[in-house]
Amino acid sequence: MATRAAGGAAGAGTAKFNRDERRRDADHESFLAHKRFRYLWVALALVAACFASYALVDVSPRHNGGSWYGYTLGTIGALLIVWLTLLGVRKRRMTPGRWSLKAWTSAHVYLGLSLVVIGTLHTGFQLGWNVHTLAWALMMLVIASGIWGIIAYANLPQKLSANRGEMTREAMVESLAAIDRQLDAAAQPLSRGDTDLVIAALEKDIFKAGVVSRLTGRLPRDPTKRALERLSVGRERSEVEALEKVRALLGRRQAQVLQIRRQMRTKALLEVWLFVHIPLTIALLAALTAHIVSVFYYW
Repeated sequence: MATRAAGGAAGAGTAKFNRDERRRDADHESFLAHKRFRYLWVALALVAACFASYALVDVSPRHNGGSWYGYTLGTIGALLIVWLTLLGVRKRRMTPGRWSLKAWTSAHVYLGLSLVVIGTLHTGFQLGWNVHTLAWALMMLVIASGIWGIIAYANLPQKLSANRGEMTREAMVESLAAIDRQLDAAAQPLSRGDTDLVIAALEKDIFKAGVVSRLTGRLPRDPTKRALERLSVGRERSEVEALEKVRALLGRRQAQVLQIRRQMRTKALLEVWLFVHIPLTIALLAALTAHIVSVFYYW
């Protein structure tokens, strides 16, 4: 009995170990490769079915959004669009399982891409200057912005980590503050003109930057760079030593500012697509509603 109990305990321990291993593997798995690309295959099957039915179904005189086949594809596409927009709601409910956030995101990406085919076949390639084409165009823009989001999330986090190194954001800011305190003290023996250049550099808030500056990582009229370029050459030994110390500190400050601005730029690139993707999605839902209402009104 003792032997069987020990064996049962060992078996339970092994099963638990295997479950923990599978859970850890799932945690490190990309949402794109979730469950061995399960939702990629689902999307490909859906697209293949759409292509096959489009080729086999005979619609007279030609395929269009107002045919029974067009209504079928339109219904599938509309339901998919509404379901895809629910990802934002799902993100607020962090639960594991079959429809974990990773599974939902994976399905969101691949089924969202399948809408390129579903939506275009729904139109029957009949596009014009109307609300129906507007809905299709907005859908394509939403998908394009989503593709940018995938690329951003696949590449930019590594850049953030590489630029940060061993420093946290707080450590970078504290390092800059420490350099600024040293600069403030070191600039005291300098002439009035040189001191003003250093003060201008210290007073510049690098975190106050416009959208273009954040996205490019460039700081127009950088006062730290200007101070390095315009500091005069001291004549007396005491001035030479003070200037050399200030120049060295300004060089360190410039390097630290560049690191922080690279971090800001990468984070901006990582987040900016949402400021395009979400408004476009809202516009798409409005256009889709107008499209559906107008179709049933004139039906």
